Amino acid sequence: MTRRPSQEELLDDFAAHVSPQKVAGYRLIGWDFIPGRREGVRVWDWEDKRSWIDCRTAGGVFNLGHRPPAIIEALKRGLEEADMGDHMLASGYRARLAKRLAELTPGDLQYTTFGASGGEAIDFAIKLARGYTGRSGVVSAVKGYHGHTGLALAATDEYGERWGPLAPGFRRVPFGDFAALSAAVDDNTAAVIMETIPATAGFTIPPDDWYPRIRKLCDERGVIMILDEVQAGLGRTGRLWAYEEWGVVPDIMVLGKGMSAATYPLSSATYRRPLQSFFDADAFAHLSSAGGSDLACITGLAMLDIISRPPFLQHVREMGDRFAAGFAGLREKHPAILKGWNQRGLMIGLIFANADCGPRLSRALAKRGVIAVFSGFNRHILQLMPPLIIQPEEVDEVLDALDGAIAEVGQDLSLT
Repeated sequence: MTRRPSQEELLDDFAAHVSPQKVAGYRLIGWDFIPGRREGVRVWDWEDKRSWIDCRTAGGVFNLGHRPPAIIEALKRGLEEADMGDHMLASGYRARLAKRLAELTPGDLQYTTFGASGGEAIDFAIKLARGYTGRSGVVSAVKGYHGHTGLALAATDEYGERWGPLAPGFRRVPFGDFAALSAAVDDNTAAVIMETIPATAGFTIPPDDWYPRIRKLCDERGVIMILDEVQAGLGRTGRLWAYEEWGVVPDIMVLGKGMSAATYPLSSATYRRPLQSFFDADAFAHLSSAGGSDLACITGLAMLDIISRPPFLQHVREMGDRFAAGFAGLREKHPAILKGWNQRGLMIGLIFANADCGPRLSRALAKRGVIAVFSGFNRHILQLMPPLIIQPEEVDEVLDALDGAIAEVGQDLSLT
């Protein structure tokens, strides 16, 4: 019988063959464990000694929790008759999922092209905007994040510079600054792309007129409006699509992460009917070997059946309200360190006194059984994205952990 390696041996293997830098970071932040058993909102370590409530969820991959039973059953049934499928052939599974997305989205969002990651779907959206308009310019946001593939990386702030020259034609404006956006859009602009609620910036909530004005500007200037709902969509805000709050419909809606239903990688770009004409000249102008695999579409359909139910979305809103009530109490108790929060549903950014707070709070929470990460662009903001299935007693457990963690970090930083 093969001996089961220990957790420390696996961490050593990870350092030796995947990334020693990441392991060093894990040890610093208190994440120096190997995930073993996982179920619902919780993850256990390799040796089954400790568990954590997952308030990171890989940015929404685990919207339905870890190993969601309905999704696993759908995948098992799918494996009895299907495999990945051939991306060059027609697919009934792909057709059914695309049809379901068209049914669930507002306006004339009708067609969907699938990928395997959010970055891939963003790349496709930008390619389609450029191909359809015949223009090359793209305007995105300062502190915006759209992925690490080619065009997605060019639209993303900060991360791209370390890799050398990126695709030309991209410019960024401050999120929420419509005057700057309007000035940046010119006769060569193909697309404006925004995260509906910028995640890596700490879930910044836009001004009420931000998206209506962008929609009007794009209509007036023949520009494609792309909304990146990779993290904000699929019920995260208590609405099926986050942009519904602002009463707009994008030309292209990009989904990822949660589309995988915690089991099988999947992303999508759903777009308005007129854009499909780009493919008149070549139906195979864009290809993806793993995009929209049959098995991924099976799990994606099962996921949409769950999250589109009104009681499910109502639960998200109720748990968001429970968190908000708890945050109000925490701010009253720790006013010198907790300054406020950005929130829509279960998309939450806690705003703290300074940039030292975020990393320290991630570590302090890990000691108390909660996984949460600070914002990459704004380290004074702690991101909370629990599974959408979180229950009231689990919300309270997270709030209790936050109370202790905030007290510890406030004392360490002399902020109490």
